[in-house]
Amino acid sequence: MMPFWIALQFLTTFPIQLKQMPTKQQNGQSLLFYPVVGLMIGLILFGLALSLKAIPIILLSSLILVVWIWLTGGLHLDGLADTADAWVGGFGDPERTLSIMKDPSCGPIGVLSLLILCLIKWSALYVLLEQQYYSALILFPLLGRLAPLFLFLTTQYVRQKGLGSSMAEFIPKTAAVIICVVCLLASIYWGFAGIFAALSMMATLLYLRHKFIQRIGGITGDTVGASIEICEAVSLLIFVITLFYVSH
Repeated sequence: MMPFWIALQFLTTFPIQLKQMPTKQQNGQSLLFYPVVGLMIGLILFGLALSLKAIPIILLSSLILVVWIWLTGGLHLDGLADTADAWVGGFGDPERTLSIMKDPSCGPIGVLSLLILCLIKWSALYVLLEQQYYSALILFPLLGRLAPLFLFLTTQYVRQKGLGSSMAEFIPKTAAVIICVVCLLASIYWGFAGIFAALSMMATLLYLRHKFIQRIGGITGDTVGASIEICEAVSLLIFVITLFYVSH
């Protein structure tokens, strides 16, 4: 169970205390539980939406977004801001891009990326709740946490030291592929909207992977965090757009 607790501690603000330092193998195995953690986050959001569905939608969508961010401690949003700053400030140079990612300060492009993403998420959440598709809240955190599994499985980790390098080295490849396929197939439960959400998430992920390799030769922790946030937002946006084309 250690890999599960590692994943839960790293991806959420739950008060998890590990009894011992995890091994490199356990860090690699923890990637398999990322979608499980995403499922847990989705179930919490679903339960919150059901419990508070009597309040005005504009307030409910705001509360869900705040809880969504709080559950992850803003970890992935930090990765998005760092990646956005580095991509613009790096001027196409790999070393400069990697150097900017290490800078803890957030520049104007990073702030703008956070505003745009949160606006997209909030407005899409509003429409989703208006259409009363509460159960779909389970899907988006799940799809988002397929991103690190896929990226570590298929892409080189460019920093030689740290947690990410051991995760990339020891990820159980066969199990990771099976989990990716099963999670993508689970989107069928939500019909055409779920299928299109999953397909758009994978298309976005493949595009991001291409750009990461093109610029820095692989991935870092920041780019993985950015991928989670972008994949969540895209799958949520495409889901609600598809609802109108399918139902009208």
